[in-house]
Amino acid sequence: MDKRILTAFVAAIVVLAVALCGCTGTSPDVPEPTPAVTPAAETNATETTPAAQTGEKTKYIVGIDGDYPPYSSMTLDGKPTGFDVESIQWIADEMGFEVEIKPMAWDGIIPALQQGKIDMVYSGMTISPERLEKVNFSKPYWIVNQAVAVREGSDLTIEDVKEGKVVMGVQRGCTAHTWIDQHLVETGKLSEDNRKLYKNVQLALTDLQNKRVDAVMYDVPVIKESIQGKPLVMLGEIQTDEEYGVAVRKEDNELRATINEGLDKLMNSPKWDELKQKYEME
Repeated sequence: MDKRILTAFVAAIVVLAVALCGCTGTSPDVPEPTPAVTPAAETNATETTPAAQTGEKTKYIVGIDGDYPPYSSMTLDGKPTGFDVESIQWIADEMGFEVEIKPMAWDGIIPALQQGKIDMVYSGMTISPERLEKVNFSKPYWIVNQAVAVREGSDLTIEDVKEGKVVMGVQRGCTAHTWIDQHLVETGKLSEDNRKLYKNVQLALTDLQNKRVDAVMYDVPVIKESIQGKPLVMLGEIQTDEEYGVAVRKEDNELRATINEGLDKLMNSPKWDELKQKYEME
């Protein structure tokens, strides 16, 4: 072989070796690159929030009153149950989304909806002008009147109640509370001292049994359910023809339309009559 060719060949080998050595080392002045986060890692790091995507289905958090049988209540082992609870679970299955039921204090449930802590209220909420200023409602799915409960043997009449001749117990923030204020307190028939407010109707009924109040007003089906097995009776009804609806945020028009479609399907299905019979709604 020609010496010049041999010399050139050796020089090329040396240059290649140096280049390869440079590829395997790490310069002390250059930091290691940060590994890219994979889509799977990003998904696992995402926290669940209201209306979050869970797999292929959207998940909505449903606020309920946990002491509101037969519409919504909690079993002894902490599971939600009731006419409204089973209704939204059926609608969710039919319409292809998931729900998480969350019991909470009734007087804070609309603020929780507005703040995004829940996505809807499905718990016997009456559609009223005051509430419509804050939230939107689905189509009505039930009509209800108010009932008055008293102790067994009471000599009170429904007219005594309408004239404010009682110490009245009522759940704070409900439509019975509104009715009492508008028709009794604001007209001077009942003093505010004789209108006792409670966190829920069950506490009011306990005070009725303990003779701290003379009567308790609340929705008819709830009173009927709640006085069973207690020394209490239903004195009568006050006709208010309230319409129940599912509350959603003002901007959630798509969710409202979904719930309306689900209600139509439910009320035209055999499940509707099954639920009414199960919870003795008629």
